[in-house]
Amino acid sequence: MSAPRFEHSYAKLPPRFHAPATPDPAPAPALVRLNRALAEELGLDAAWLASDDGVAMLSGAKLPEGAEPIAMAYAGHQFGGWVPQLGDGRAILLGEVVAGGQRYDIQLKGAGRTRFSRAGDGKAVLGPVLREYVVSEAMAALGVPTTRALAAVTTGEKVFRNGPEPGAIFTRVARSHIRVGTFQYFHGRDDDEGVRLLADYVIERHYPSLRDEAEPYRGLLLAVRDRQAALIAQWMSLGFIHGVMNTDNTHVAGDTIDYGPCAFMDRFHPRKTFSSIDRQGRYAWGNQPGIALWNLARLAETLLPLFGADEAQAISWVESELGAFRGTFGEHFARRFRDKIGLLDDGEAQRAHVDTTLSAMTEGEVDFTLFFRHLTALLAGDDEAPLLALFADPERGRTWLSDWRAMLEAEDGAKGNRDVERLERMKCANPVFVPRNHRVEEAIQAAYVGDYAPFHRLVEVLARPFDEQPEHAELEAAPAPEEVVQRTFCGT
Repeated sequence: MSAPRFEHSYAKLPPRFHAPATPDPAPAPALVRLNRALAEELGLDAAWLASDDGVAMLSGAKLPEGAEPIAMAYAGHQFGGWVPQLGDGRAILLGEVVAGGQRYDIQLKGAGRTRFSRAGDGKAVLGPVLREYVVSEAMAALGVPTTRALAAVTTGEKVFRNGPEPGAIFTRVARSHIRVGTFQYFHGRDDDEGVRLLADYVIERHYPSLRDEAEPYRGLLLAVRDRQAALIAQWMSLGFIHGVMNTDNTHVAGDTIDYGPCAFMDRFHPRKTFSSIDRQGRYAWGNQPGIALWNLARLAETLLPLFGADEAQAISWVESELGAFRGTFGEHFARRFRDKIGLLDDGEAQRAHVDTTLSAMTEGEVDFTLFFRHLTALLAGDDEAPLLALFADPERGRTWLSDWRAMLEAEDGAKGNRDVERLERMKCANPVFVPRNHRVEEAIQAAYVGDYAPFHRLVEVLARPFDEQPEHAELEAAPAPEEVVQRTFCGT
C-alpha cells in the first residue's frame, strides 16, 4: 500500500493566490464511504485510503509526506452583491494528482479554519457532506461535468449549527477549484498582473489549445462561455437547480461546483427555487441561463485589460461575443429537450413544440422526471395512463399527447417510422433515477442515528441512473401530494 504523491502546481503561484492551511486533526475519524472506483481512476491506492493512515489523511489528522495544504483566495458576487474577499474558509487543498493526462485537485471540505474563514469555524456537519457525496456522484453518472466525491468521514467531534451535530469531512476531487470569483479577487485589487498569471495558468491547465492563438485571453473567455452554455442546458434538461450560481460558484472549466441548496425538481415550474435565502427567485430553474451570462460578463470585466490597449474596441467585442451566448445556449437546450421528447429533426416546429411541452408541464403541475420517464415508456409500447395521471387536469395531458403524436408523424413523413432511433435517444436522455430531495433527506436522517444503509443504497442506485432497477423502484417515485423537502441549505 502507498500514500498518494501530490503535485502542487497551484501552490507554486505567488503567495497572494493562496495561504498555507493546516487541517484540524480529527479526534476520532471514521470512514463512512470511500469511492474506490474514482480512486482507481485517479491512480490512487484504495486499500491505503481505507487504512488507518488513509483515513487519517482524509480526516486531516495526518498528512502524507509531500502534502503542502493551502487555502485558495477568491472573491465573488453573492446574490448580486459584491464581496471582495471570500476564499476557502472551510476547504483545504492537499495537492494535485495527474491521471490520464488530466490534473486533479484533492481537497478536504470541513477540515478547519483557514485565513479566509472570517467568523466561521471551518467545519462541516454530516448531513451536507452526505448530500454533496450523493448529488455530485449522481451528476457524474448522469454525464454532467462536475466535481467528484472521493470520501466522506466522520470526525468524532460535535459541530454546532442549530445545535450540536456530528462533524464530518468531505474529500472533493476537481479538475481545479478556479472560479470566476478567483479572477475577480485580483481584478478587485487592480492587480492586472495577478489576472494575467491566473489566465495563463487556466489556459495551461484547462485550455492548452489556446496557447498558440494570437489572442489567447479572448479565446479563454469564449471557451468558458461555450462550456457554461452547454453545462446550464444540461442542468435544465435534468430538472436540476443549482441554487447558488454566485460568481464564486462558477467554474472556469465548465464543471458543476459547490452543491449547497441544490435540487432536482419534483413538480415542474420554471420559477422553482430551492435556496432558503433566494426569496426573489434569482437562481430559479428558468433564470439559470441569464445568470450564467451575467457571471460571464463579470469574468469579461476582469479580462478586459488583457484584450488590448483599445478599451472601446475590446468592450464592443465582448458585448458582441457574449451576445452570442443565448444562441449557443438555445441550441444546446433545444437539442437536449428534443432528445427527451423524441424529436429527431431540428426546425422551428420542433423548437416550438419544446416550448409547448414546458408550458403543458407547468400548467399540468407534473413531476419533471416521471413525465419524461413515462413518455419514454409510452413510446416503447406502454399505456398512456401513467403519463396522463401526472397532470392535475388529464385533459391538458391528452391535448399535449395528441400534439406530440402529430409531431412524430410529421417528422416521419416519407421517411417511415423512426421510433427505434427515437427510443434510443430518449432512453439516454431521460433517467429513471435522480437524487430526489426526500430520498436524500431520508438517507441523511438515518445516518444521524447511525444507519448508513440508506445512504449507501442511494449512492449505488444512482450510479446507474438510466438502468431499470425493479428492486429499487420505490426510489423513482415522487412524493404526493406535496413535495416533502421544498428548501435546501448550504452546509459544506
